[in-house]
Amino acid sequence: MDVIQLLEYLQEIVENAPKVPVMGKVLVDKAEVLDIVDQIINYLPDEFKKAQWVLGEKERILGEASKEYEAVRKETMEMMKKQVENHDITKEATIKAQELMALAQRDAKTIRLGARDYADEILCQLNKELEKKISIMVQAIHVDMEKFVQDIATNITGTTNTIRENIKELRNMK
Repeated sequence: MDVIQLLEYLQEIVENAPKVPVMGKVLVDKAEVLDIVDQIINYLPDEFKKAQWVLGEKERILGEASKEYEAVRKETMEMMKKQVENHDITKEATIKAQELMALAQRDAKTIRLGARDYADEILCQLNKELEKKISIMVQAIHVDMEKFVQDIATNITGTTNTIRENIKELRNMK
């Protein structure tokens, strides 16, 4: 079952639950409703887990890039110490380190932006689905409330008419 089916089932439970007269409330099986809510909670985290995984991968890659940068930097320092007299090699190592750092930064930025966009997309989709379901549920509750109020008005009108007829009958008795 997916979240939408579970929410529709929950809505059906509320719609078909016995009504408490005058109070505008319904009686539902607490265990059944809580079970459905638990299922919904257990289903939703999959999308959150995917987004967290993407963010975790981003952090891991950034960490690896940082370690690689540090390794290249240390290697460059050692080369500089060993071959100070050979200035061209030192310049090449510095350039290579800068190129690797720039590459690592570009890769990290690309991954970070991709992760952010993916998480944003997933959260937007989830938000849209929740807004749709909330709207549907609010409409259903609104319709139920209108029907309940109409039923009460009809009952009160019928009772009032019966009372008026009884009053007329009592006044006509002599």
